[in-house]
Amino acid sequence: MAFIFQYLFTNIPNTCYSLVLIVGLNQRGAEHHKSDWRGMHLIQVDSVQRWMEDLKLMTDCECMCILQSKPISTEEDAQSELILSSQNSAYDNLQLLLKRAWIISTELTRIAQKLEKNRWQRVHSMTVRVNCHVRSMINEYNSFTRNSSEEMHQFEKLLIEKCSEFTAVTERGIQTEDERTLRSMKSCINETLTTVAQYFSQLIELALTYEIQNLVRQINSSDNMYITESSTSGLFSLTQEGAHLCRIIAKEGGVVALFKICRQDCFRCLYPQTLKTLASICCVEEGIHQLEKVDGILCLADILTDSTHSETTRAEAAAVIAQITSPHLTFTQHLSSFLENMEEIVTALVNLCQEASSGEVFLLASAALANITFFDTMACEMLLQLNAMKILLAACTDKQIVDTPYSREQVVTILANMSVLDQCASEIIQGNGVQLLMEMLFERSSSGNSAEVAACERVQQKSAVTLARLSRDPEVAHAAIKLNCIPRLIELCRSPTERNNSDSVLVACLAALRRLAVMSPDGLEDLDFQQLVKPRLVDSFLLCTNMEESFV
Repeated sequence: MAFIFQYLFTNIPNTCYSLVLIVGLNQRGAEHHKSDWRGMHLIQVDSVQRWMEDLKLMTDCECMCILQSKPISTEEDAQSELILSSQNSAYDNLQLLLKRAWIISTELTRIAQKLEKNRWQRVHSMTVRVNCHVRSMINEYNSFTRNSSEEMHQFEKLLIEKCSEFTAVTERGIQTEDERTLRSMKSCINETLTTVAQYFSQLIELALTYEIQNLVRQINSSDNMYITESSTSGLFSLTQEGAHLCRIIAKEGGVVALFKICRQDCFRCLYPQTLKTLASICCVEEGIHQLEKVDGILCLADILTDSTHSETTRAEAAAVIAQITSPHLTFTQHLSSFLENMEEIVTALVNLCQEASSGEVFLLASAALANITFFDTMACEMLLQLNAMKILLAACTDKQIVDTPYSREQVVTILANMSVLDQCASEIIQGNGVQLLMEMLFERSSSGNSAEVAACERVQQKSAVTLARLSRDPEVAHAAIKLNCIPRLIELCRSPTERNNSDSVLVACLAALRRLAVMSPDGLEDLDFQQLVKPRLVDSFLLCTNMEESFV
């Protein structure tokens, strides 16, 4: 499970606050943020296995409450009995910290829920358990962190004191049955719970920052291959925990340290992992700002254009380009250095698409090209000059290379954006592109996965948009009509299941149908013409969205 440590205090009835730990799913490259084109990987964990893992972190509440976390053994003996070995890596330490924090966050949320239902006995027992977990977490963390800051110690002290106060006030709640007293106590408990949650989130933030600083420091100061690889892998794993950790990594110099690796030939074997980490960090604005500051675009261009680098390395560099040019990010337009290197980058990406030996490599390179066509209009003209249309259409005939709806989405995105150019029509005809667009109108998910279904919808929508744009050329329009595009477009308009109830697909198909109907009015039955072509577009849209599915 991936944890995004962004703590939100959300109001629930009776002024009770619930600490929400936002749980994210690893999606490499981004929210289309870490970009849909990487695909989605859902981590399934057996519940018993998860319970066994969490059990290691549980503590006997009564013993801990009595002992107040004080070790029975002498200080010297206690050092040998610590839960964590001092040799554990910073990443291992962070993972344990994240697990402890997840447990505490979950318990705080449950306390708020039980308090809302006036389950005073449960509130108290859970508060005691949280108290124990907090003390254990602090003890464990201090066992492997010898030089934590004074600010950290201060927050530890405040959190422990507030947890003790929390336990004491909930204990008074189980000792009285007077409703008026309990109502007044409830307000006090809510306030204490909120304070505990705030101190807890601030402490976790400090601890995460400190450990990330250690990883970045190791990368900057070490020439050792193993240490550098271990630290880079640690940073990558942390980026998968969510955008909040990516911001901390960027703020603490992670982007600068990683590009330092990419500029040293002795670390060439680490380039793929390093670039993968950079792509993940650059899902946030802070990461892209840091990339710009260290001339990261120039470094990426050098890697992409250097044929001595492995295909894997160049593919990961393409992934970084795809991330920083994503049209879903609103903070990429300041990348002035990208425009300076765009021609070299686009040329290298087209070559990578042409030479791709696997579907993943083609996906990353084509995703970067698709995003660049949104990023700057000159890119479409460059692609036309580089015969990119021919290369992409040829790649689509190889089912080993263009093997997923995500790859086809990148291709049709590029075609849609290039179709605004008049010269594009002849390229489409020569490359049998109309046939490909027709096939894309039949795109369906084989797995039923929600992300894949959404990708199929976008393929259908964009293929219809491309047909509508290209059909201003009579030759393309006649080719589409000859391939029976009109019946398929009508089917998509009239049958909600064929378009997966997608309104965007419906609008695109209506637009394409109207464009083709101008060229071949005899290709439509009178009812189709009266309902789908003759009325205003909005009227046809409303008709199709409200009609019962009756088309056969």
